Amino acid sequence: MLRVEKLNAWYGSSHVLQDISLDVNNGEIVCLIGRNGAGKTTTLKSIIGLIDKTAGRVEFEGREVLSKPAHARFGAGLAYVPEERRIVPGLSVRENLRLGLVASPNKKKEAELIDRTATIFPRLAERLDQVAITMSGGEQQMLAIARAMISDPKLIMLDEPSEGIMPVLVDEMFELFRNMKAQGTTILLVEQNVELALSIADRAYVVDQGTVVHHASASELLADAEIQERYCSV
Repeated sequence: MLRVEKLNAWYGSSHVLQDISLDVNNGEIVCLIGRNGAGKTTTLKSIIGLIDKTAGRVEFEGREVLSKPAHARFGAGLAYVPEERRIVPGLSVRENLRLGLVASPNKKKEAELIDRTATIFPRLAERLDQVAITMSGGEQQMLAIARAMISDPKLIMLDEPSEGIMPVLVDEMFELFRNMKAQGTTILLVEQNVELALSIADRAYVVDQGTVVHHASASELLADAEIQERYCSV
């Protein structure tokens, strides 16, 4: 579904990504792991089109998208949930969900899609008319994911979804990811909680200093204490 070949990215003159290559197959959960600053977030931002200077090749469902603007990549079925959530202040949960349909061809089915999303995210169903930023951090994270999911993307990229969230909600969220996969959603996940990420993933790439240094099945990496210590420990 997604193929990245020799992806390079720059912030100004700083060469952050250096020949990143990875692929994600339909129906998989694939995670990127590594220390903070390794280039994982920049990889996701480059794939969705939020980095100004990039080179290489990104194919989505066989079509080259690196030359396309971010909104075109979204329209093709790619979705991205940033680490900072970007919940809009002053808007209700329902209104934040509606923003996920602004550029969607399914916008005319707004009420139906909001109802469907609320059944997937029962915590949000109880709070549709609540001002979104008054919810807990974990509930706001679920809203950010729901806002990306409401447009029915083919692949969703999640950046550090467990960051700053209480453990009970993290467990609930990762159970949600398992359910999303079971229903056919493909996921590319960046997550600092390595054991948790590998417990739900099919495969994983280890990123260090802007390049992929290791690739294996999630079960292999989960059992490989040496790789985790070398590239993921603080």
